[in-house]
Amino acid sequence: MSEQSKHTALHTQHEAHGASFTDFGGWQMPLKYRSELEEHHTVRKAAGLFDLSHMGEVLVTGPQAAEFLNYALVSNLAVMAVGKAKYSLICTAEGGVIDDLITYRLAEDSFLVVPNASNAPVVAEALRIRASSFDVAVEDQSETTALVAVQGPTAEAVLLELARPEDAAIIRELKYYAAVEVDLAGLPVLLARTGYTGEDGFEIFIGSSFAVRLWDAALQAGEAHGLLPCGLAARDSLRLEAGMPLYGHELGLDTNPFEAGLGPVVSTKKADDFVGRTVLEPLKDVEPARRLVGLRAVGRRSARAGYDVVVDGVPVGTVTSGLPSPTLGYPVALAYVDAAHAALGTEVQVDLRGRPEPFTVVQTPFYKRQKQGGPAS
Repeated sequence: MSEQSKHTALHTQHEAHGASFTDFGGWQMPLKYRSELEEHHTVRKAAGLFDLSHMGEVLVTGPQAAEFLNYALVSNLAVMAVGKAKYSLICTAEGGVIDDLITYRLAEDSFLVVPNASNAPVVAEALRIRASSFDVAVEDQSETTALVAVQGPTAEAVLLELARPEDAAIIRELKYYAAVEVDLAGLPVLLARTGYTGEDGFEIFIGSSFAVRLWDAALQAGEAHGLLPCGLAARDSLRLEAGMPLYGHELGLDTNPFEAGLGPVVSTKKADDFVGRTVLEPLKDVEPARRLVGLRAVGRRSARAGYDVVVDGVPVGTVTSGLPSPTLGYPVALAYVDAAHAALGTEVQVDLRGRPEPFTVVQTPFYKRQKQGGPAS
């Protein structure tokens, strides 16, 4: 672990709960508190509490905020209603992905852009540069903002324990990819119904100085609802089951949105020019040379990032993420493969250190929760 790793405002809480740590994106983050399998299953069956304060928060304000973000990002942010959120990408002029991020519209002229941890400074700087000809202010608030997530089937019940009675209906009725300002545990927060686990859940933005109070209150309120603190190991296995990309694995400067299966995020219908449009727009109607696919193991051995995908001994792709699925009981992986081998049902092999193991191209997400309860599909 790097001695230069930054600590979040909740670091002492993680130490008190016996967390083991890892460096992630330049931050010292809890990898797990106990068994990562226990934490994974807790999120699927009850609720997990995550510290996501390593993520970035960039506030964009001003009369041209919407117009600017339509230029800076590939999606159409101007049509987004106040209180809503949108998943998008910030790309280079050559079409490579700098980061995937979520943007919240707080007001007509105010947006909160949330990049990934390791990319937060890069995204903030890219936004500042791209803002030079717009009447906007770009303020990196990452150092003064904490982010806590409550994810799982009982997440809403935990939040209701923390909320004022008069806000209960607001929380229950909050839609997916929407956000609202409320008080939790007596503290002002921005509450979003978003997440990275495939479960129902919430992400809570709060001033860093209040993070410990919120964390402790959430743990106490969650005791009756099976909530446990969870680390990055469970977060990674949960997001992979849900088929969600991780920057540096499925996304990077050497990938474009279309081969990553994120073509619908790119809005070529908006009139605004945007960075990367010249390269990306012609790709919208062209079959990518390679595609990101889901793989299910025929046997019990797991593929790992960097392993070759082969057909008849010839490399046709590379695994980007892989592990044994705790929920499903068999290994799954994401991989970039040549388009000729990307169709559902295609049989391939993964070279597991010199031993080819059979895998099948399958639909993602691997796991999808049933909103009305019952077993996952």
